[in-house]
Amino acid sequence: MTATLLAEFLDADALKAGLAQARAAGYDVLEAFTPFPIEGLADQLGQERSNIRPVMLAGGLGTAAFAFGLQWYSAVINYPIISGGRPLNSWQVFLLVPFEVGVFAAALAGVIAFFWSCRLPRLHDPLFDIPGFERATQDRYFLLAATQRDASDLRASLRHAGAVEVTELRQP
Repeated sequence: MTATLLAEFLDADALKAGLAQARAAGYDVLEAFTPFPIEGLADQLGQERSNIRPVMLAGGLGTAAFAFGLQWYSAVINYPIISGGRPLNSWQVFLLVPFEVGVFAAALAGVIAFFWSCRLPRLHDPLFDIPGFERATQDRYFLLAATQRDASDLRASLRHAGAVEVTELRQP
C-alpha cells in the first residue's frame, strides 16, 4: 500500500533539505509546491522537460503540410485553371495559407498539450482538503512524497528535515 505525505516547510532552504533527505533515504518525491520559483528545485526533483514543444512542432508542421497539399490538389488535380500564364503547380502562391494555419495549429496544439499535461480541467484535488495548503501560493513550501514502506519512517524523516506539519493524503 502506498502512503502519500504532504510536508509543510517554513522556507525554501528547509524544503530543499527535506527533498534531499527524502531522496537520499530512497523515498519517491512527487512534487513541490512553492509560492515562487526556486533555483535548481526542478533539477533536484528530477523533472523532465515538457513535451509541449514537440507537440506544437508536430501540430504546426502537420497542419501546414495538409493545407499546402489541399491547395496543391485543388489547383493542380481537382480544378485546374490557368491564371495569368502561371503553371498549375505555382507553389509560391500556396505558402501564405499553410504558414498562417500552421502557426494557429501549433498554438492550439500547445494549449491543448498544456491542459493535458496539467490534467486540467480538474475541479477538485485531495490536496485542497488539507488545512493550510492554500498558503502554498503565499508564504509556505510543501513537499509531496510517497513510500511503499511504513509511513512513519517517511514522516520522521520529513520532520527531522524541518517540516512543521506532515499530513497524510487520503486516496479516493
